[in-house]
Amino acid sequence: MYRPVPITTRGGEPTDSGDPVVSLDQVPRWSNAEFRYAHENEDPTNSCFPDPLASASGSECNASGIVSKFPMDHEINSKIYLWRGDPWNLEVDAVVNSTNENLDEAHSSPGLHASAGPGLAEECTTLGGCRTGMAKVTNAYDLPARRVIHTVGPKYAVKYHTAAENALSHCYRSCFELLIENGLKSIAMGCIYTEAKSYPREPAAHVAIRTVRRFIEKQKDKVEAIVFCTTTSQDTEIYKRLLPLYFPRDKHEEEVALLKLPADVGDENGETTIDERKIRIKPLPNVKKSNPRIAQASVDLSVSNVGLTRSSSYLDAFLDPAFMSLIKDPDQRRKEQWEKTAQAQTSWNFFKMFGYGDVAGPPLSAAEEYSLHSRYLAKANTLNFSEIAEMKIVYRGGVDSEGRPVMVVVGAHFLLRCLDLERFIIHVVKEFEPLIQKPYSIVYFHSAATLQMQPDLGLMKRIQQILGRKHRHNLHAIYVLHPTFGLKSAVFGLQLCVDNVVWKKVVYVDRLLQLFRYVPREQLTIPDFVFQHDLEVNGGKGLIVDPRTKYVYQRP
Repeated sequence: MYRPVPITTRGGEPTDSGDPVVSLDQVPRWSNAEFRYAHENEDPTNSCFPDPLASASGSECNASGIVSKFPMDHEINSKIYLWRGDPWNLEVDAVVNSTNENLDEAHSSPGLHASAGPGLAEECTTLGGCRTGMAKVTNAYDLPARRVIHTVGPKYAVKYHTAAENALSHCYRSCFELLIENGLKSIAMGCIYTEAKSYPREPAAHVAIRTVRRFIEKQKDKVEAIVFCTTTSQDTEIYKRLLPLYFPRDKHEEEVALLKLPADVGDENGETTIDERKIRIKPLPNVKKSNPRIAQASVDLSVSNVGLTRSSSYLDAFLDPAFMSLIKDPDQRRKEQWEKTAQAQTSWNFFKMFGYGDVAGPPLSAAEEYSLHSRYLAKANTLNFSEIAEMKIVYRGGVDSEGRPVMVVVGAHFLLRCLDLERFIIHVVKEFEPLIQKPYSIVYFHSAATLQMQPDLGLMKRIQQILGRKHRHNLHAIYVLHPTFGLKSAVFGLQLCVDNVVWKKVVYVDRLLQLFRYVPREQLTIPDFVFQHDLEVNGGKGLIVDPRTKYVYQRP
């Protein structure tokens, strides 16, 4: 590890894999003074991390008066070991295997099945898999250990950083629970994360070490040894730097750890929590207190297995609106929603009175729009809309003159009496979803649309809310061909009462050739009646012939 450790075999015999068996008394103990500073003589070029116990010049600080969250405890330290090598060679009660949900050999920790023999894989097939964050136990077969504990680490994404942290912490806790349930006293574990799941090494080490510390604080009488096993120099260096923060061996290390520990070190189980996501018990409003001595302060009760961010300011930029909504006081959110609903019910709805639909409802927050869009998208992915698609109301075009994808909408094909509006909205969400992820344009053919009943402004507002903020942000323009006075009035109403930003992007086009300046002709599938309508409304002067369709239309 840090310096050669003499290896002896158990009973003078190696394991079946040919590797020697290593007993615990041969593994360096964390509290061992001789081992403690062994790394100081190593080649410094092998370490790419600064030593957290080496104070920076000019940054000396007196930490007196601050209570350490991880105080020095010699009894706890005596149970911690750090070993450079595979845990399969260690003579302990249990070893931990980081695997996948199927517990298959291909995704297990390297070298385990080869050392344990075929019996291990056969028993794993009888367990019925394992969920992320949980653990299951099997016999160890040809290993020097008595049991193998299998656990499934989480996939990592920055957006859900704390959810991954808590799932990883639960992996370690599940392993320890099985250790106690099976009457085992010692355990060796490697790093419960894989490169395939993209979990960063150092954050994972923080979670592992602090979870072990919290567990052993509660169960020190039931555990004799916990061995951290590392197989790479990078992991070894990380654990060498972080162990003194959570397992200080003297007062100096304890004081320096106060300056080096991250802001969030978890709860009593080592799991990340958020103050904003605790159960609040508050007095009922407008209720007189019979006893004036009752405290007015609310009581906070922490909820385990909840919390999605290291701190409310750390990952704000990465959180989806649905998660962001949880940060706000839910009581305040509910009150604001009641006020919005009451205002919408009592307000004078001018547009509804004149038949334009209900556009006076309360605006949705970002979280509400995100949740609404997610629900409709989930429905869209499970339903068949072939009968609506055949009507060609909404369909994909090519790209505009600047390479943005185009969605085509044909007003005359919107047959209100033949449509289930709810299914139509879901169909729209499904068609628009691939486009709204990046800048795009809409081409709307209003040609001859006045002959059919058109959707009111209330429906347009609802569709816009369901498509969400990403649609509004990435929409470049709405090109409207053959607009009428009634349509322009409706768009003005949308600008006034629904969304001034989106509906200001409307570009009115009177002729097809004007439209082709924005979207090339070859990028559009245009219904025949649109050409005929263009000819009728623009007269017969200056006609030219379209080479593809043979229709004639007016020169601009």
